[in-house]
Amino acid sequence: MPTSPDFSGLWIPLVTPFHHGAVDHPALTRLVSHLAKAGVRGFVACGSTGEAAALDKAEQLAVLDTVLQASAGLPVVMGLSGYHLGQTQAWVRELARQPIAGLLVPAPHYIRPAPAGLQHWFSTLANSAGQPLILYDIPYRTGSVLPLETLLALAAHPNIRAIKDCGGDVDKTRALITDGRLQVLAGEDGQILNTLTMGGVGAIAASAHLCTAQFVQLLAWVRQGNPAQAQALWPGLQAMTQAVFTEPNPALIKAALAHQGLIHNELRLPMTAASTSATRQLLALLDKA
Repeated sequence: MPTSPDFSGLWIPLVTPFHHGAVDHPALTRLVSHLAKAGVRGFVACGSTGEAAALDKAEQLAVLDTVLQASAGLPVVMGLSGYHLGQTQAWVRELARQPIAGLLVPAPHYIRPAPAGLQHWFSTLANSAGQPLILYDIPYRTGSVLPLETLLALAAHPNIRAIKDCGGDVDKTRALITDGRLQVLAGEDGQILNTLTMGGVGAIAASAHLCTAQFVQLLAWVRQGNPAQAQALWPGLQAMTQAVFTEPNPALIKAALAHQGLIHNELRLPMTAASTSATRQLLALLDKA
């Protein structure tokens, strides 16, 4: 297991392009190559933005293979989820054979276990993994809040190294940053600048499919100690991120990427395409960026 993985910087949780119902691997290759040139730190394959719940295991492995081949040597993290511990553990062991940098792992959805159960879930998966875990704290998808005490206990595990923070609790975010054992990555796009200025090390940001170079510059300015420049850049990016999430993700991201000619504007049911009005609003903001 890696002893000192570095998950800092800007990571893109990739959409999964489709065409006529199937994964569009040429479009995925084109998208990854496009984003890699903008200076991102790496990619997350098969996260929630990637509609992973609508992909079977063979499709997920094929998506991962395409991303690895197209990433130009940039690190790739694999997303996973589940609520059956044995099956999830078996998937983690299968993924141990892949040349990935880490696994992005949420709480078991639907179950809503007690803190002791949450600690057992993550510790068991970390023990089985061939790569370090990034905890994914996202209560509005899983139904489970990860208490600070549980997160601090998990931070002692040698194979749990970072957290994608979508918990919505600024005091918890600050406490994790102060503790220092987990690298804290903003997971709520609208909280990127706040998290960075508190000492967070990066972001996993779906909206950074768009205006990618500006997001990279935002992180660079904070890292270099130029808060005034970061603050000046942020309002435009913040307005764009707000527009992206006015409808269920990744509908508007896919609409904008299709407008750019990178992918087809296609999702898998029950996800549906973005409305015309919301798409127009987002494209108008992008024209000003």
